[in-house]
Amino acid sequence: MRIISGNLKGKKILQPKDKFTRPLKDLTKESIFNIIEHSNLLNVKIEKSIILDLFSGVGSFGLECLSRGSHSVTFIENFSSTLDLLKKNILNAGYMNKSKIIEKNILNDRTLKNIEEKFDIIFIDPPYKEKKLPELLERIINLNLLKKNGIFIIHRHKKEDEKFPRKFNTLIKKNYGISKIVFGNQNLY
Repeated sequence: MRIISGNLKGKKILQPKDKFTRPLKDLTKESIFNIIEHSNLLNVKIEKSIILDLFSGVGSFGLECLSRGSHSVTFIENFSSTLDLLKKNILNAGYMNKSKIIEKNILNDRTLKNIEEKFDIIFIDPPYKEKKLPELLERIINLNLLKKNGIFIIHRHKKEDEKFPRKFNTLIKKNYGISKIVFGNQNLY
């Protein structure tokens, strides 16, 4: 796995050897960034954006954002063996000054309450079997962590059929192999 574009294009990202972590595939990642860049349904740019990367894993999405000019990324991950790789990947990329790592369980109610920033992009990549995504989205929306023109990007198994919160507005839905990417925003009404 490598960084696809930007000032670190081609840089290798360390991957986990366990079967519990599912890194974001390069093709899916490339498709996400193409949609952000070219869709007229989205009003957000990667350059200078503030990113929240939930269930960060080894940091593939957040590091790609930083390579493409994002202002900063807050990574939230709590799986210990993956956390070590995440830290090494950020260090190897030279982005410690643009990164913040929160080593907590994102599904815990208190984890998000101490975050004071608002984000342009909130990327959510939970394990495929995780069933608490709607509650997590509801909490993020209630805490008002997304900027006015910000977007959610959610990576799920294509067969998952979540009931998103009423305040979540689906903008784009695409399937890539067994993956599904959902782009959405916060319904302000």
